[in-house]
Amino acid sequence: EILLTLSPGSLAASQGERVTMTCTASSSIRTSYLHWYQKKPGSSPCLLIYRISTLASGVLARFSGSRSGTSYSLTICSVEAEDVAMYYCQQWGSSPST
Repeated sequence: EILLTLSPGSLAASQGERVTMTCTASSSIRTSYLHWYQKKPGSSPCLLIYRISTLASGVLARFSGSRSGTSYSLTICSVEAEDVAMYYCQQWGSSPST
């Protein structure tokens, strides 16, 4: 089973700042099945980025995803108030999905 660790656990930013969060896998994820979800208060999680760096439909270009080894990053290049949310990473390249 692959353990995913997301850091930082929380962050504060001012509008317009660039923020990055990193999801580190305990071992290599087969293929590129690492995805990012955004959960806003009172809403269900929605897909933000899939397969490391592809933006889901309707997601603004200020969001981006990248990979370096077993570390996967989500960056918001110019954060807005509407980006206040919980962010989650998920892999399903290796069973079980985590």
